[in-house]
Amino acid sequence: MDAFTDSFNDLHQAFFEGLVQPVLMALGWGGYLERAYEGSIWLLFGLGQLLVLVLVLGPLQRWRPVEPVADTATVRTDMLYTVIHRLGVFKLGMFFALEPVLDGLFGRLSVLGWVTPQLDDVWPGITDQPLVSFALYLLAFDLVHYGIHRAQHQLGWWWKLHALHHAQRQLTMWSDNRNHLLDDVLTSAVLALCAQLIGLPPGQFVALVVLTQLSESLQHANLRVDFGSWGRRLWISPRFHRLHHSIGNGHETLVPGTGRAVLGGHNFGVLLPWWDMLFGTADFRPGYGPTGVRDQVEQGRRYGDGFWSQQWLGLMRLVNRA
Repeated sequence: MDAFTDSFNDLHQAFFEGLVQPVLMALGWGGYLERAYEGSIWLLFGLGQLLVLVLVLGPLQRWRPVEPVADTATVRTDMLYTVIHRLGVFKLGMFFALEPVLDGLFGRLSVLGWVTPQLDDVWPGITDQPLVSFALYLLAFDLVHYGIHRAQHQLGWWWKLHALHHAQRQLTMWSDNRNHLLDDVLTSAVLALCAQLIGLPPGQFVALVVLTQLSESLQHANLRVDFGSWGRRLWISPRFHRLHHSIGNGHETLVPGTGRAVLGGHNFGVLLPWWDMLFGTADFRPGYGPTGVRDQVEQGRRYGDGFWSQQWLGLMRLVNRA
């Protein structure tokens, strides 16, 4: 872990000093060097992720696709979402907007004598062991993510935003970041707040985000792959997550004896299926059904054909105008 961290730090330093810093100085933006240094971490990791998608997941999708991709226009829009998120554009915006607010909030709380709980307080010294602390932070982070994802499906107003993510009828490795920006702001704010509360170090926070994003790209891939009877219960597979996107299963729960569906669904886990298994929302049934939202198919509801129309219609759904 230390060797990897040192190697990445050296690469990041060279990348920043060789490319980012000269560009900022040439533009007369020297005052932004400190924040640009933080942002360039996301940029560097994002470039690495895009390489993994193109060089690894792309060939896998061509090897064992679930279905042929007919609507390439929607996939190109998903690629735009991916570039915005993976190259750190969204994260950098959240950094500028959210970090000063959180710093001010926790600064005031500390003045009042309230210190945020830290994972190290629960198990003193655990953060001195990088791999063990990373595993514990991963568990805590993933549990929070499960709670957020379940709320996105069970709170009506949040579902109106999150439905955009489920409206993709052709899941591919690019589909993970297809979200309404307001949905992303809410999710990022909760995760950042929880990271502060448990004392998640910045370096480990970046590593967790990158691991999560790569795993989610695999889960959304147009890939006919399952991890076997044991593996599917250890890590979320493409088949497990595709069930979450399937029409009438992933975003709805049938009320017994009525035939009526309410908001809910199955398979809300982000990395680990354990939380679904623990809270009774896991569905391991076989098959690769069609994906989408029921009202899209049965009522012809529009979710938008491009980035801006998708964002606008999401806002209109939120105020019951679409």
